[in-house]
Amino acid sequence: MKTESVLNIAVLAGLLAVALAAHVGDAPFTITLATRATILALAAVGLNIALGIGGLVSLGHAVFFGLGGYAMGILASHAQSYTPLELGPLVIAGTKSMPVIWLTAILAAGLAALVIGLLSLRTTGVYFIMITLAFGQMFFYFAVSWSAYGGEDGLSIYVRNGFPGLNTLVPIQFFGLCFVLLAGVLVLNARLAASPFGLALNAARQVPGRVETVGLNPMRLKLLAFVISGAITGLAGALFADLNRFVSPTMFSWQLSGELIVLVILGGVGRLIGPVLGAIVFVALEHLLGGLTEFWHIWLGVILLLIVLFARGGIVGLLTGGRG
Repeated sequence: MKTESVLNIAVLAGLLAVALAAHVGDAPFTITLATRATILALAAVGLNIALGIGGLVSLGHAVFFGLGGYAMGILASHAQSYTPLELGPLVIAGTKSMPVIWLTAILAAGLAALVIGLLSLRTTGVYFIMITLAFGQMFFYFAVSWSAYGGEDGLSIYVRNGFPGLNTLVPIQFFGLCFVLLAGVLVLNARLAASPFGLALNAARQVPGRVETVGLNPMRLKLLAFVISGAITGLAGALFADLNRFVSPTMFSWQLSGELIVLVILGGVGRLIGPVLGAIVFVALEHLLGGLTEFWHIWLGVILLLIVLFARGGIVGLLTGGRG
């Protein structure tokens, strides 16, 4: 078995072991930290499909994260207030069912990614980065002014949504749900990267001109990757909102988009387990150093600087001896 495959299994097993040990030791806060790391890892895995395979540096992925969160918040708020959601002639009842909310979040984020991708992929390089950032700011200020759903104060959900057969208010059960989704998306990512589509997308990132000569359209390949990436990030947004039982415009902020990129770079761009390892390190630093100083991001910046300068393959590349 390859060294990286062993590391992939070890990281997932370690994350699961921490949550189980915390459950046995009756430490629900530690389980919540593990759940937060799992959800952020899921969002970063989504971004890594666009960034790591497609080479699309998006500074607007918080759009999809926020859409997933607001899909959950809107549906759950209408369910808890027993008022239907009216969209012109269309009347939609609210729901507290996680599967329905997830599907809504995936569709909303995927549709937004399709529209944003169609416009953004007409540009490249720094122009692509700036146009995705612009979309993120548009959604952020729209959410701030959306008084029907809390505006800048956000929207609270009193009780966590439900999943058939589980009590999601029990921390270890909600963690298990998020962990299974993360594992499923990692399998999807691995299969996607090894598929003809993934190979063509990787080629379109490196030599788009040659890809065109064999009859493939690089923009369509990147657009599909962008949509898949956005849909997965939207699912993570819905889970994150359920974890906190709260949604706010900060879910659309460019800072969040930047944090997702940091997670990918920390773990290793294009590496399967890289975003997961990056999320674990980020949450651990936030918890351990955040209690010591509010300026803990300084140390995160130092670590990121060292990674960029001396470990171009991220933490995964450092541990496996590969540059990526």
